[in-house]
Amino acid sequence: MRGTRKDLLSQLECWLNDEQDKRVFWLNGLAGTGKSTIAQTFTEMSFADGKLGASFFCSRDFEDRNNLRTIFPTLAFQLAYRYPRFREELLPVLIASPSVGRETLCSQMEKLIVGPLKATRIPTLIVIDALDECKDEQPASAILSILSCYVDQIPNVKFFITGRPEPQIRSGFQLDTLQPFTEVLELHKVQRSLVDSDIKLFFQAQLPKTAKNRRHCDVTKEWPLTSDINILCEKTAGLFIYASTVVKFVASQYHEPPDRLALLISLPQDTVREGDSGIDSLYTEILKQAYSALGPDSHKQDNQEVYHSFRSVVGAVLLAFNPLSMKSLSSLLPGFGTPSKISTALDPLHSLLLVPNGTGDPVQVFHKSFPDFLMDSNRCKDKRFFVNPSVHHTELLFSCLHLMEERLKRNICNLEDYTDLSSVSNLSARRKECIGDGLEYACQFWSKHLAKSPSSGSDAEKVQQEIDRFFTTHLLFWVEVLIIMRNVGASVHSINDVKEWYISVSYRYVAS
Repeated sequence: MRGTRKDLLSQLECWLNDEQDKRVFWLNGLAGTGKSTIAQTFTEMSFADGKLGASFFCSRDFEDRNNLRTIFPTLAFQLAYRYPRFREELLPVLIASPSVGRETLCSQMEKLIVGPLKATRIPTLIVIDALDECKDEQPASAILSILSCYVDQIPNVKFFITGRPEPQIRSGFQLDTLQPFTEVLELHKVQRSLVDSDIKLFFQAQLPKTAKNRRHCDVTKEWPLTSDINILCEKTAGLFIYASTVVKFVASQYHEPPDRLALLISLPQDTVREGDSGIDSLYTEILKQAYSALGPDSHKQDNQEVYHSFRSVVGAVLLAFNPLSMKSLSSLLPGFGTPSKISTALDPLHSLLLVPNGTGDPVQVFHKSFPDFLMDSNRCKDKRFFVNPSVHHTELLFSCLHLMEERLKRNICNLEDYTDLSSVSNLSARRKECIGDGLEYACQFWSKHLAKSPSSGSDAEKVQQEIDRFFTTHLLFWVEVLIIMRNVGASVHSINDVKEWYISVSYRYVAS
């Protein structure tokens, strides 16, 4: 929003224009403090000034955006697109090493980024947002460890990196070879009065808009009151995600904005630290309000079904390895059948999830603090809404296996024998019609849900039976779909996932 975060953006501009040795900037902040929004704004400003070379916005919701191996190839592609001289240096590398994208991260960095930048000495900016959302098993961030080895070789390049202060990220920035080159700004330690001033501007601009188009709201009177905005700012406790969620909640088309605002004003004050913050009480209140029509008796059979639907649908949205549309969810989740049933289950949650108007667009999480809240039993104390990852990964595994058993068949796209896929002009349309996004998701990710499912307990034996039957009856049909998707490599990874899960089962069996 114009007029907000001016001091912080000015500080970033000064860093970018400064020719000193601080070539890396770590924007460090807890969830909800505005890291990605600042990164997006700074990236757009730098692009407009001609200083941006490349950017990568990590996201745990997308398989290709939480994979470390996609970062350096993506950055190299953008740099080559932006700078012809870089492209001239990169092309011989790709000709000599066409499989560099499958090499180690260190090799990728050296060949795709450092080599061409050293040869051209191009001054540029590289942005990596939300690095903590990438899967990384190293004790110190793998990307930062590699950056620490090469940062002194490319003095004209600046790296702007955002991420929560997770142990891996902190350890990476504390490396002796990276720390001297790094400037750190902790968003949650920015002067509170500056943050409150921005949030107040946001409330003053956005809340009146929620009442303007309502017949029964008298916007000639002062609303919201200054005192109400001050109370909201106090409750927000510096979390921009709180402020944004408040506006979405007040703007509900099924309620009067003054009534919704009064409800939030009346919430008790909470502490401000992530995990025990006002955002938890806000999420709890929004969920309670969304299902208030059911009454206090959660043990009624009808009510239990509603809450079970909530957990099934929301669990699938939160735990999917790629975002799913309402159409895909309806084909994947047993008992829902049509996108309209998924839509009904999601209707009360528009202030918490990005629910599209169409059934073919993906349903996405509005902010990562919401799944963090719902999947932590210490934070989400209302068990009606708690989403247990191990339970719902197992549910999704069964859903994937059942959909594949139901839909997979020989020559699913009705192609001629011995067809060369590259010669099928309408292959994309056939995939959509004959396979569909739901089945493609099941074929690609069922084993990922298996890897997250418990290898002991009441469902473990049933899981083994389902997998045995699947491999006995549908193995070749599954591989055929992956070939049509041009992702046959997923079958190798899937079999490895199955192997690892069965080893875990055997280990537990022997140990007992």
